[in-house]
Amino acid sequence: MLTNEYLKRVYDGLAQRNANEPEFLQAVREVLESIQPVVEKHPEYEKAGLIERLVEPERIITFRVPWVDDQGKVQVNRGYRVQFNSAIGPYKGGLRFHPSVNQGILKFLGFEQTFKNSLTTLPMGGGKGGSDFDPHGKSDMEVMRFCQSFMTELYRHIGQFVDCPAGDIGVGGREVGYMFGQYKRLTNSFQGGMLTGKGLTFGGSLARTEATGYGLCYFTAEALKCMRNDSLEGKTVVISGSGNVAIYAVQKVSQLGGKVLACSDTHGWVEDPDGIDYTVLEHVYNKKRSGHDKGVTLAMYVDEKPNAVWHEGDGRGVWQLPCDIALPCARENTLLLEDAQALVANGCKVVGEGANMPTTIEATTYFQENGVAFMPGKAANAGGVLVSGLEMSQNAEHLSWTFEEVDGKLEQLMRGMFHNVDDTAKEYGQEGNFVMGANIAGFLKVADAMLAQGVC
Repeated sequence: MLTNEYLKRVYDGLAQRNANEPEFLQAVREVLESIQPVVEKHPEYEKAGLIERLVEPERIITFRVPWVDDQGKVQVNRGYRVQFNSAIGPYKGGLRFHPSVNQGILKFLGFEQTFKNSLTTLPMGGGKGGSDFDPHGKSDMEVMRFCQSFMTELYRHIGQFVDCPAGDIGVGGREVGYMFGQYKRLTNSFQGGMLTGKGLTFGGSLARTEATGYGLCYFTAEALKCMRNDSLEGKTVVISGSGNVAIYAVQKVSQLGGKVLACSDTHGWVEDPDGIDYTVLEHVYNKKRSGHDKGVTLAMYVDEKPNAVWHEGDGRGVWQLPCDIALPCARENTLLLEDAQALVANGCKVVGEGANMPTTIEATTYFQENGVAFMPGKAANAGGVLVSGLEMSQNAEHLSWTFEEVDGKLEQLMRGMFHNVDDTAKEYGQEGNFVMGANIAGFLKVADAMLAQGVC
């Protein structure tokens, strides 16, 4: 609840100006509620108008993206880039291609990215972009033509020292490759650090594909170790989603001794008593990304694993299973209050967000009030952007590190991030409140940089 008059005034003005952007307002309110004790100790923030500047993007670029489908018909989508905050480094954040993309969603994601990137300790500002284009059901040539058209406008606004996009939902190695090629063609330059998630043959990093899922498990494992002298060994886990983050979370949970009982997609969920096999998920995911993906769903998992059971319908059914740990790795606001109630009733003790804000405010509050260790996405899923930053470092050095080197740095930084979040929560008298710890720790670095740089 907002009690600080300055923060209430800022939020009320923001809500009035952005009434049609609920996800953005939800993200801002969560952060402002968390940082109240910091703001009360620092009256200079109000004098500098710091919070007013913090919640307003530095720049938003909107543009049309015309492209030609395989039938020769001209299609038009809308493209965006929200350059939210560059106080601690060039804008950095993914590009999302999904029908749900709009300005409000990207403002929420860019705002969250600002603090997530701050928590990594790497010099990266916050940004997000994308389009309402849906790559599902499109051929490779249609995806290529769209990506080239998208980059033909976006290239004017990005660069390795300005804004460095990456992938997100709907944007994988195929799309990144097409966009990088078009950027290189338009600028007559090879700027490796300009776009991350690249293929290994042209500057990509080993372990980038696995990074978000692995990082989520490293963060969760460190929390278990420090809070309860425990580990993932022998733990049962349920996961929402079956994309890139979910696949490699499944793999890492298994490597750390746990068992994933179920995962989901938009068509339903699959339960495997033998433990979800990440190689089968990879197989299904690659079919979805093949350009020949019509009719491809997670239901295909049972073709390769006959002991598994497919449940058609709402993928939220995974939250009804008894488990020790829940890892929501799908889209925003897909774990609701009734799901939280079911998880708590069935013995869940830890929730780690693998996606961006997948848990509603009501569900988050319920977890916290019922003793569940809740790990917010801006910390728990930062592994992806962290390794994107390491990809930029490798590009700048003209070197490629081994998988073990990158994975080792990822594990070290994610475990260190947990301690930063945990220590910050304790410092402000909120031990165990990792939402507040993450928000305050991420905010302080950005705020100090903004103050030092003057009004800009």
